[in-house]
Amino acid sequence: MARAAAYDRDTALEAAMTLFWRKGYHATSLKDLEGALSMKPGSIYAAFDSKENLYLLSLKRYFETSRANMKAQLTQASSPLTGLADHFRSYADLSPQDAMRQACMLTKTLVDTQSTDPGISQVTKDYLAQMREEFARTFSAAQKAGELPAGADPDRLARRFQANLTALRLELHRGASQAEVAGLAEDMANELEQLRV
Repeated sequence: MARAAAYDRDTALEAAMTLFWRKGYHATSLKDLEGALSMKPGSIYAAFDSKENLYLLSLKRYFETSRANMKAQLTQASSPLTGLADHFRSYADLSPQDAMRQACMLTKTLVDTQSTDPGISQVTKDYLAQMREEFARTFSAAQKAGELPAGADPDRLARRFQANLTALRLELHRGASQAEVAGLAEDMANELEQLRV
């Protein structure tokens, strides 16, 4: 009796994340997953328990990768505020094929599951809150470095930064032109830099 080919968990999760990010939780069928993961339904359930669990694992992968990439970009910047401003500008340089040209997977998930899947929705809210905390820590670092006035509120600035980032990603998702994205990203970056003391 022939044995089923072994699967690579990391590769399977990457494929699932890409598919779920593009189609959303509800619109992704088991047939879609079979094709993307090159696995039979029984193998998918044996490996990941359920579609919901596979989605949560994919969402975790997306969150951890996004957070790590953001931290790496900020670490390379000459200052915290410059790093945040450059993060906006980096979206204008994305190639047309880059997956980051679509809306944030966390944002899409929250819209998709808010009224139907409270467990997934809550996990998504927690990840969004953790990202906002990362931004707040960066604004606090900018404040300690003397880039921001002592009276600045890092939490409030983080909420604004996250909202602007969501709006920028939505413009990309809608298919805004490179020039439009570049202009919007530059406006948002300039707004940040104008906070500098």
